[in-house]
Amino acid sequence: MKELNILLVDDHQIIIDGLRELVNNEKGMQVVGAANNGSEAIEMLKVLDADVVLMDIDMPVMNGLDATREIKSRGGKTKVIILSMHCESGMVKELIGIGADGYLLKNASKEELIGAIRNVAGGRQYFATDVTLSLLSKDKPQTQQGLTVELTRREREILTLIVDGYSNKEIGKKLFISHRTVDTHRTNLMKKLGINNIAGLISFAIKNGIVS
Repeated sequence: MKELNILLVDDHQIIIDGLRELVNNEKGMQVVGAANNGSEAIEMLKVLDADVVLMDIDMPVMNGLDATREIKSRGGKTKVIILSMHCESGMVKELIGIGADGYLLKNASKEELIGAIRNVAGGRQYFATDVTLSLLSKDKPQTQQGLTVELTRREREILTLIVDGYSNKEIGKKLFISHRTVDTHRTNLMKKLGINNIAGLISFAIKNGIVS
Protein backbone atom coordinates (compact mmCIF):
# COMPACT_ATOMS: atom_id res chain seq x y z
CA MET A 1 0.00 0.00 0.00
CA LYS A 2 1.29 3.45 -0.92
CA GLU A 3 2.32 5.59 2.03
CA LEU A 4 0.32 8.75 2.66
CA ASN A 5 2.47 11.80 1.97
CA ILE A 6 1.87 14.64 4.43
CA LEU A 7 2.86 18.30 4.08
CA LEU A 8 3.06 20.30 7.32
CA VAL A 9 2.33 24.05 7.28
CA ASP A 10 2.87 26.07 10.47
CA ASP A 11 4.97 29.08 11.41
CA HIS A 12 6.06 27.57 14.74
CA GLN A 13 9.00 25.17 14.40
CA ILE A 14 8.14 23.36 17.63
CA ILE A 15 4.73 22.47 16.15
CA ILE A 16 6.37 21.31 12.90
CA ASP A 17 8.87 19.16 14.80
CA GLY A 18 6.19 17.57 16.97
CA LEU A 19 3.89 16.80 14.05
CA ARG A 20 6.78 15.41 12.01
CA GLU A 21 7.71 12.95 14.74
CA LEU A 22 4.10 11.96 15.33
CA VAL A 23 3.33 11.35 11.65
CA ASN A 24 6.62 9.63 10.79
CA ASN A 25 6.13 7.20 13.67
CA GLU A 26 2.76 6.14 12.24
CA LYS A 27 2.80 3.18 9.86
CA GLY A 28 1.75 4.08 6.33
CA MET A 29 2.45 7.82 6.66
CA GLN A 30 5.41 10.06 6.03
CA VAL A 31 6.13 13.78 6.14
CA VAL A 32 7.41 14.87 2.73
CA GLY A 33 7.88 18.55 3.51
CA ALA A 34 7.26 21.44 5.88
CA ALA A 35 6.43 25.07 5.16
CA ASN A 36 6.27 28.10 7.47
CA ASN A 37 3.52 29.93 5.61
CA GLY A 38 0.85 29.42 2.96
CA SER A 39 2.93 30.83 0.12
CA GLU A 40 5.74 28.35 0.80
CA ALA A 41 3.21 25.53 0.93
CA ILE A 42 1.77 26.40 -2.48
CA GLU A 43 5.26 26.49 -4.02
CA MET A 44 6.16 23.15 -2.42
CA LEU A 45 3.00 21.52 -3.76
CA LYS A 46 4.22 22.26 -7.29
CA VAL A 47 6.99 19.69 -6.82
CA LEU A 48 5.77 17.48 -3.95
CA ASP A 49 3.22 14.68 -4.23
CA ALA A 50 1.29 15.44 -1.05
CA ASP A 51 -1.89 13.55 -0.22
CA VAL A 52 -2.82 15.62 2.83
CA VAL A 53 -1.79 19.09 4.01
CA LEU A 54 -2.00 19.90 7.73
CA MET A 55 -2.58 23.67 7.60
CA ASP A 56 -2.34 26.28 10.34
CA ILE A 57 -4.41 29.48 9.94
CA ASP A 58 -2.44 32.34 11.51
CA MET A 59 0.82 32.63 9.54
CA PRO A 60 2.85 35.47 8.01
CA VAL A 61 3.09 36.17 4.24
CA MET A 62 0.00 34.07 3.43
CA ASN A 63 -2.43 32.71 6.01
CA GLY A 64 -3.98 29.27 6.00
CA LEU A 65 -7.36 30.45 4.78
CA ASP A 66 -5.94 32.06 1.63
CA ALA A 67 -3.58 29.14 1.05
CA THR A 68 -6.43 26.62 1.35
CA ARG A 69 -8.54 28.65 -1.08
CA GLU A 70 -5.66 28.64 -3.58
CA ILE A 71 -4.94 24.93 -3.21
CA LYS A 72 -8.57 23.88 -3.56
CA SER A 73 -9.22 26.22 -6.49
CA ARG A 74 -6.57 24.37 -8.48
CA GLY A 75 -8.36 21.05 -8.14
CA GLY A 76 -6.27 17.93 -7.82
CA LYS A 77 -6.24 15.20 -5.21
CA THR A 78 -4.52 17.04 -2.35
CA LYS A 79 -6.68 17.22 0.78
CA VAL A 80 -6.42 20.00 3.36
CA ILE A 81 -6.99 19.59 7.09
CA ILE A 82 -7.00 22.81 9.11
CA LEU A 83 -5.11 22.43 12.40
CA SER A 84 -5.73 25.54 14.48
CA MET A 85 -6.52 26.99 17.89
CA HIS A 86 -9.45 28.92 16.37
CA CYS A 87 -13.00 27.60 16.57
CA GLU A 88 -15.03 30.66 15.57
CA SER A 89 -18.15 29.78 13.61
CA GLY A 90 -17.55 32.37 10.89
CA MET A 91 -14.04 31.18 10.12
CA VAL A 92 -15.04 27.52 10.18
CA LYS A 93 -17.92 28.19 7.78
CA GLU A 94 -15.65 30.13 5.42
CA LEU A 95 -13.08 27.34 5.32
CA ILE A 96 -15.78 24.74 4.72
CA GLY A 97 -17.12 26.93 1.94
CA ILE A 98 -13.79 27.07 0.14
CA GLY A 99 -13.36 23.31 0.35
CA ALA A 100 -11.36 22.41 3.47
CA ASP A 101 -11.60 18.64 3.94
CA GLY A 102 -11.21 18.66 7.70
CA TYR A 103 -10.81 20.89 10.74
CA LEU A 104 -9.04 19.94 13.97
CA LEU A 105 -8.11 21.94 17.03
CA LYS A 106 -4.51 21.89 18.19
CA ASN A 107 -5.53 20.21 21.44
CA ALA A 108 -6.57 17.11 19.47
CA SER A 109 -5.15 13.78 20.60
CA LYS A 110 -2.69 11.82 18.49
CA GLU A 111 -5.40 9.26 17.80
CA GLU A 112 -7.85 11.88 16.56
CA LEU A 113 -5.23 13.49 14.31
CA ILE A 114 -4.18 10.19 12.74
CA GLY A 115 -7.81 9.17 12.34
CA ALA A 116 -8.63 12.48 10.68
CA ILE A 117 -5.75 12.08 8.22
CA ARG A 118 -6.88 8.58 7.28
CA ASN A 119 -10.51 9.64 6.91
CA VAL A 120 -9.70 12.62 4.72
CA ALA A 121 -7.19 10.68 2.62
CA GLY A 122 -9.93 8.10 2.08
CA GLY A 123 -12.29 10.68 0.61
CA ARG A 124 -14.29 11.54 3.72
CA GLN A 125 -14.47 14.80 5.64
CA TYR A 126 -13.53 15.14 9.28
CA PHE A 127 -14.55 17.95 11.62
CA ALA A 128 -13.77 17.82 15.33
CA THR A 129 -16.77 17.74 17.64
CA ASP A 130 -15.94 21.16 19.12
CA VAL A 131 -15.73 22.61 15.61
CA THR A 132 -19.11 21.16 14.66
CA LEU A 133 -20.72 22.39 17.88
CA SER A 134 -19.42 25.91 17.19
CA LEU A 135 -21.65 25.94 14.11
CA LEU A 136 -24.86 24.96 15.87
CA SER A 137 -26.07 28.42 16.83
CA LYS A 138 -25.04 29.92 13.49
CA ASP A 139 -25.87 27.20 11.00
CA LYS A 140 -29.51 26.49 11.82
CA PRO A 141 -32.07 26.76 9.02
CA GLN A 142 -35.56 27.76 10.10
CA THR A 143 -36.85 24.37 8.97
CA GLN A 144 -34.89 22.63 11.74
CA GLN A 145 -37.17 23.86 14.54
CA GLY A 146 -38.63 20.77 16.16
CA LEU A 147 -37.80 18.69 13.09
CA THR A 148 -40.78 20.06 11.19
CA VAL A 149 -39.24 18.69 8.00
CA GLU A 150 -40.24 15.05 7.68
CA LEU A 151 -37.39 12.70 6.76
CA THR A 152 -37.97 9.27 5.30
CA ARG A 153 -36.45 6.21 6.96
CA ARG A 154 -33.89 5.97 4.15
CA GLU A 155 -32.97 9.65 4.50
CA ARG A 156 -32.40 9.16 8.23
CA GLU A 157 -30.20 6.12 7.56
CA ILE A 158 -28.12 8.00 5.02
CA LEU A 159 -27.87 11.10 7.20
CA THR A 160 -26.62 9.00 10.12
CA LEU A 161 -23.94 7.39 7.95
CA ILE A 162 -22.89 10.76 6.52
CA VAL A 163 -22.42 12.06 10.07
CA ASP A 164 -20.35 8.96 10.85
CA GLY A 165 -18.01 9.96 8.01
CA TYR A 166 -18.85 7.33 5.39
CA SER A 167 -18.41 8.16 1.70
CA ASN A 168 -21.21 7.70 -0.85
CA LYS A 169 -19.61 4.48 -2.06
CA GLU A 170 -19.33 3.07 1.47
CA ILE A 171 -22.91 4.06 2.31
CA GLY A 172 -24.09 2.36 -0.87
CA LYS A 173 -22.36 -0.89 0.13
CA LYS A 174 -23.85 -0.78 3.62
CA LEU A 175 -27.39 -0.14 2.35
CA PHE A 176 -27.08 -2.27 -0.80
CA ILE A 177 -27.82 0.63 -3.14
CA SER A 178 -25.69 2.34 -5.77
CA HIS A 179 -23.46 5.28 -4.86
CA ARG A 180 -25.43 7.34 -7.40
CA THR A 181 -28.62 6.66 -5.45
CA VAL A 182 -26.84 7.74 -2.27
CA ASP A 183 -25.74 10.94 -3.99
CA THR A 184 -29.33 11.62 -5.04
CA HIS A 185 -30.56 11.14 -1.46
CA ARG A 186 -27.78 13.41 -0.15
CA THR A 187 -28.70 16.13 -2.65
CA ASN A 188 -32.40 15.83 -1.79
CA LEU A 189 -31.59 16.01 1.93
CA MET A 190 -29.66 19.23 1.51
CA LYS A 191 -32.42 20.78 -0.59
CA LYS A 192 -35.13 19.70 1.84
CA LEU A 193 -33.25 21.09 4.86
CA GLY A 194 -31.88 24.20 3.22
CA ILE A 195 -28.30 23.09 3.94
CA ASN A 196 -25.41 23.25 1.52
CA ASN A 197 -22.51 21.52 3.30
CA ILE A 198 -21.63 18.47 5.39
CA ALA A 199 -21.07 20.49 8.56
CA GLY A 200 -24.65 21.77 8.27
CA LEU A 201 -25.98 18.22 7.99
CA ILE A 202 -23.99 17.23 11.07
CA SER A 203 -25.37 20.21 12.97
CA PHE A 204 -28.92 19.31 11.95
CA ALA A 205 -28.51 15.68 12.97
CA ILE A 206 -27.10 16.57 16.40
CA LYS A 207 -29.61 19.34 17.07
CA ASN A 208 -32.59 17.12 16.23
CA GLY A 209 -31.42 14.03 18.11
CA ILE A 210 -30.84 11.91 15.00
CA VAL A 211 -27.33 11.27 16.30
CA SER A 212 -25.84 12.00 19.71
